[in-house]
Amino acid sequence: MANRLAQTTSPYLLQHADNPVDWWPWSPEAFEEARRRDVPVLLSVGYAACHWCHVMAHESFEDDATAAYMNEHFVSVKVDREERPDVDAVYMEAVQAATGHGGWPMTVFLTADGEPFYFGTYFPPEARHGSPSFRQVLEGVAEAWKDRRDEVAEVAGRIVADLAGRSLVHGGDGVPGESEVAQALLGLTREYDEQHGGFGGAPKFPPSMAVEFLLRHYARTGSEGALQMAADTCAAMARGGIYDQLGGGFARYSVDREWIVPHFEKMLYDNALLCRVYAHLWRATGSDEARRIALETADFMVRELRTAEGGFASALDADSEDADGRHVEGAYYVWTPAQLREVLGEDDAAFAAAYYGVTEDGTFEEGASVLRLPGDAGPVDADRVADVRARLLAAREQRPRPGRDDKVVAAWNGLAVAALAETGAYFDRPDLVERATEAADLLVRVHLGEVARLTRTSKDGRAGDNAGVLEDYGDVAEGFLALAAVTGEGAWLEFAGFLLDIVLEQFTGEGGQLYDTAHDAEQLIRRPQDPTDSATPSGWTAAAGALLSYAAYTGSEPHRTAAEGALGVVKALGPRVPRFVGWGLAVAEALLDGPREVAVAGPVGGELHRTALLGRAPGAVVAAGEGPGAGAEFPLLVDRPLVGGQPTAYVCRHFVCSAPTTDAGELAAALAGPAGG
Repeated sequence: MANRLAQTTSPYLLQHADNPVDWWPWSPEAFEEARRRDVPVLLSVGYAACHWCHVMAHESFEDDATAAYMNEHFVSVKVDREERPDVDAVYMEAVQAATGHGGWPMTVFLTADGEPFYFGTYFPPEARHGSPSFRQVLEGVAEAWKDRRDEVAEVAGRIVADLAGRSLVHGGDGVPGESEVAQALLGLTREYDEQHGGFGGAPKFPPSMAVEFLLRHYARTGSEGALQMAADTCAAMARGGIYDQLGGGFARYSVDREWIVPHFEKMLYDNALLCRVYAHLWRATGSDEARRIALETADFMVRELRTAEGGFASALDADSEDADGRHVEGAYYVWTPAQLREVLGEDDAAFAAAYYGVTEDGTFEEGASVLRLPGDAGPVDADRVADVRARLLAAREQRPRPGRDDKVVAAWNGLAVAALAETGAYFDRPDLVERATEAADLLVRVHLGEVARLTRTSKDGRAGDNAGVLEDYGDVAEGFLALAAVTGEGAWLEFAGFLLDIVLEQFTGEGGQLYDTAHDAEQLIRRPQDPTDSATPSGWTAAAGALLSYAAYTGSEPHRTAAEGALGVVKALGPRVPRFVGWGLAVAEALLDGPREVAVAGPVGGELHRTALLGRAPGAVVAAGEGPGAGAEFPLLVDRPLVGGQPTAYVCRHFVCSAPTTDAGELAAALAGPAGG
């Protein structure tokens, strides 16, 4: 027997390749081995940037005695949840149903048929806080398997039957209308933290998709309350410790209500979603702070997450080495007053401590502080801030860097393509549009490759073994559509259409339901189907948004019908749990607005095209191009002549067009306010 993870491409699995545990990757062979040996499967699920996954690995999986016991009594299977979100989703649902909570690392014991019968998350090496030790759990499960097999089989059967019975109510007929959206807004207002921005208590997650909904709702209805919640939340995050005040980019979440102390891992998806949100906030308000955060976050993604092949890596670890060589969380990011003095000298250190909220006691552990902008330093000298920041950043660069999870996840790269394309277009940064285009090229070249189906991940330019799930198709299509709008290159519209046709063929069920895995995907104990938006848009809502935009670009009835069918779930969930269907509500706003179709017969990057991209109408699609071939690239440009030889814009919705205009001011006005009709 041997550990089989060295042959995999997942950075998370490779972290475990030297464990004394005889790990298997998720595969039919692992389950056959369990059947042959008549032992249970121990399934351990985590991801590379997960702090407690590292802790459990160090305490238990690197321990020879624990590993020997695991090898004797189990077939141990390691899964990277970011590579196999379907496996993760199915067993996480079971863990949550059985225990009332979930998380990673996730530890599940299965029969050789993949049926779960005992669950947990992190288990400590010694029993504590009412939690058994990992060794006690292993011994208890092995004993039950040997002596009480009937009971194990009964529990497993009951859990699988329970999961099968949880069929999804997709919301009945019809799409979300004004009343559902109004109820959702009311629900968000109730959960809004007036004092600190954001929603709910601690831990507090960046609500990027709910903010996107609020901005779209404001654009469509003029609701000042919606705009206020969005703007205040974004300001609080931008000034908090969740935002990296030196290097840009956002951490995963804040452990407190005030956004002071983050969980320091930085994920590509959070930064892509937030970069886009701040760009859209700037579009709505002209806020200088929103512009700065959008650009700094875009630059962070390019500088720290871009891979040699032009894609974007998944994450930076929370942990890194501190000055004593210990691996601790946040070591790369936090500062003590003494460290400030060492880099800046007395005067500038005192200034920096006041400006960034660094205290003698510290706001984090061991007297260190997370940099933030408490705003009580009074008026500040911008040049001095820039100088201090540059010197601190240069000093920080000398510290041991957090590890990077280098795998490229299709869905998250789709989100990054959309964010970088739009941010580059808004702020006249063609380099960002180029980076978006290179990532999109990688997705076509490596992730679509010759198989003409999306692969979930790649690493070092090599496609992984796992099929793309619905969120990959939805988010990559979203990225391609944003790129088409910005670059005027119709090829991206075509690629999006190709992906969305696969959604219609492979992921669509009855009554508008969508599934997370394709009809021909590996069969698990249950076919995963989750419409809620958590850290990223669900595959369901991402696909709905891309289908709606594609239909607006092409006039395709099947895509529009599929989008409307999928939005039934938002009608059901929006009024009840608006925080967990934020992207779905944003798509509902686009549907309520039309969405509007803007055709610019004129140069890509010209004044009218730029004005169209800056239009705030929710989910508006933009096609730009000139000359006789433009209509071949974008159906919206067919029969759109210039007026008086001038570049001309046409705005339509619901099969009705307003008069063409050659005036950028008129076009801006047409895309600014609530839609008529």
